[in-house]
Amino acid sequence: MSIKRKTRRKQRADERGVALILVLGSITLLTVFLTQLQEETSSELAAALSERDALKAEYFARSAVNLSRLLIATEPEISSSVAPILALLNQGKGGKIQIPVWEFTDLVLGPFNDAVGSQSFLASIGGDARSAKNIGITGGGRFEVSIVDEDAKINLNLPAQNDSSTSADRLASQLLGLMVPPQYDELFNGRDGDGQFSDRQSVCSALVDWVDSQPDANEIQYNCDPHSQTAGSRSPEDNFYQTIGLPYQRKNAAFDSLEEARLVRGVGDDFWASFVDPEPENPKKRIMTVWGQGKLNVNAANAQTLLAFVCGQDFAQPPELCSDPIQMQTFIMGVTLGKSFTFGLPIFGKTQDFIDMMAGKGQLGTILAGLQLKPVTFKVPKSVASAMQLQSHRFSIYADGIVPGYKRTTKVRIHTVVDFVTAGQLGALGTVIVGGGQAAASAAALATTLPPTPSSAGSTGSSAATTGASASGTTQADDILKQLNGNPAGTIIYWRVE
Repeated sequence: MSIKRKTRRKQRADERGVALILVLGSITLLTVFLTQLQEETSSELAAALSERDALKAEYFARSAVNLSRLLIATEPEISSSVAPILALLNQGKGGKIQIPVWEFTDLVLGPFNDAVGSQSFLASIGGDARSAKNIGITGGGRFEVSIVDEDAKINLNLPAQNDSSTSADRLASQLLGLMVPPQYDELFNGRDGDGQFSDRQSVCSALVDWVDSQPDANEIQYNCDPHSQTAGSRSPEDNFYQTIGLPYQRKNAAFDSLEEARLVRGVGDDFWASFVDPEPENPKKRIMTVWGQGKLNVNAANAQTLLAFVCGQDFAQPPELCSDPIQMQTFIMGVTLGKSFTFGLPIFGKTQDFIDMMAGKGQLGTILAGLQLKPVTFKVPKSVASAMQLQSHRFSIYADGIVPGYKRTTKVRIHTVVDFVTAGQLGALGTVIVGGGQAAASAAALATTLPPTPSSAGSTGSSAATTGASASGTTQADDILKQLNGNPAGTIIYWRVE
């Protein structure tokens, strides 16, 4: 074998395996590239699916809000239809009642929910699910809704009315009545969340001072002693927040949200769980609000709130109900039991019924007396009656849109507060004209041939609208604004998407 051939063979032997290395290297690079591409594609797909499900869930929640507003708007019609029957049962006593239809949202809104809700509704009315059409949510997903009566809560924004000390005294009496039970002594004997000692009156004063304001900017500390016969010493509002190094001071304006109350002196986690929101997942258990009208709806308030309302009043002799834990437990048990027997119907036909019940009079008072509850006599019954109401017009709607997915469930909550104080009647809106020209002229001519729309609380009471001034001297913009404010579905005053 020649030397050249041997050299060539040796070179070929040295080059063996290079192609294999190149192939393996290429495969490795392709594998890394494809893996990264798959991860990016999967992430983008997951993000797209998440956005899609979040959008669906939000609109499920929006639908639940609108359906809830419609349900509340139907209450006057429902109450009017059953009023004669209830009048017979009550021997014609009592005034206009309010049926809390919002307590039956799961049943009434069932046809608009998923298959489970639809079937539950059909079963309750004896309907056949096989013959039912166009009901329920298709394509997966559902909503859960809870309607909370805000007029049945203690309203922290009462002092914002700045009507001398009337509203502040009313809030103070309810706060003190809520905090007075002796089982809460340990809560006020220790340090609060800011490391300070805040007793019942300090927390009460801080809550009132956060909201109230004086036009002359002469801020005087509220003593939180609404039933004191003497004026007592009044000092300027303390600089507590600056003293302990917090970067804010008293707001001197109404709370914008309930969570804002956490900024107030003495309102820590323990206080919050005891007196504000005991069960965050169940908003109906909430005790305080910043959206109520001011007066407490004794027909809708829970037993603990009613106990706070009673114990916050003025008495010639303090009742045992406000100091004896056994009497407190008896009252809470009796009221809760009585409300369960009525199946949501209002207990009191007039405010005097509540006063009589506490005094041991009437059927309700007899029931509580049978539970060994000692009678309670108010010093000024008229003052107690002026702080009560029997109907509610402001509601919180907690609507959850839920969309199940692969290994995950998307949930979007909408919390909205709706004001029905000025809400008109269903079908009582006048003609709203948007734009002008021939369409406006035709609509105005048609409106003149229609009978006048019956006026109601908050309704416009006008049947004609024109592009200029109407017969009553108002402009088209005024008419539209009145009709918007008189929306039978209420006016949204708070909206939050979580």
